[in-house]
Amino acid sequence: MRLIDGKAHAARLGEQVTARAAELRSQGVDPTLAVVVPTDDEATAWYVRSIARTAEKVGVTCRIVTLDRPTGYDVAGALAELGADPGVHGLICQTPLPGGVTLDQVGEHIPVAKDVDGANPASLGRLAAGLPAYAPATARAVLELLLAENVPLEGVAATVVGRSTVVGKPAALLLLAQNATVTVAHSRTRDLAAVCRQADVLVAAVGRAHLIGADHIKPGAVVIDVGTNPTPDGGLTGDVDPAVTTAGALTPVPGGVGPVTTMLLLAQTLDAAT
Repeated sequence: MRLIDGKAHAARLGEQVTARAAELRSQGVDPTLAVVVPTDDEATAWYVRSIARTAEKVGVTCRIVTLDRPTGYDVAGALAELGADPGVHGLICQTPLPGGVTLDQVGEHIPVAKDVDGANPASLGRLAAGLPAYAPATARAVLELLLAENVPLEGVAATVVGRSTVVGKPAALLLLAQNATVTVAHSRTRDLAAVCRQADVLVAAVGRAHLIGADHIKPGAVVIDVGTNPTPDGGLTGDVDPAVTTAGALTPVPGGVGPVTTMLLLAQTLDAAT
């Protein structure tokens, strides 16, 4: 089995993003990503710091807006204000959100033209209709890795395990746009292993550590593991059992989808600034 090196693909994308950011700056444009942080969750804080460090390396300005004990109204207001700011090109909202508030509710306040992580339900609708829209960066990272690895997609059987609007559904739509034959499964799918074994391309995005075992994977299949499940020692593990050896190729966790996701978030910010 071959491990797909997400860090190497992210580095290649980073070179392109850096060149594009420099070109925009030479034209007097300061490409800017605004990140609204409505929580003091440490995992979220770590991720935001990672975005900011990567943005600085490639020449994208990252504006972090931290809200202290906000209500849903506060989050929506901050997003609406930043969305109206002509100096902000890309806009995202981190989770977790205040109790009773959902991402689609506050995401409606992110203009589609600046919605670089696909949080506005209108962005998903446009994606489903084949209209221009920014896909959630993690879902786009799934497709980016498959294309970069020259994995055939046209006509192949692809199964996405997971149906969230952040990864599962948009990843399925992106694969459909590549003319794959797509099945969307989930944790309640009957005989999930048998459904997964039909896939030449398997995307695990259900958020359950090691749910996908060797009996779920067709020998030689390409497996993209989107899972980021915390481990007792403070690390991360994927949705795919690391003991699996039947896959033809597999993205590791960490070091697979994650680095590509961050870089695509910045690439989509540049698209929005162009």
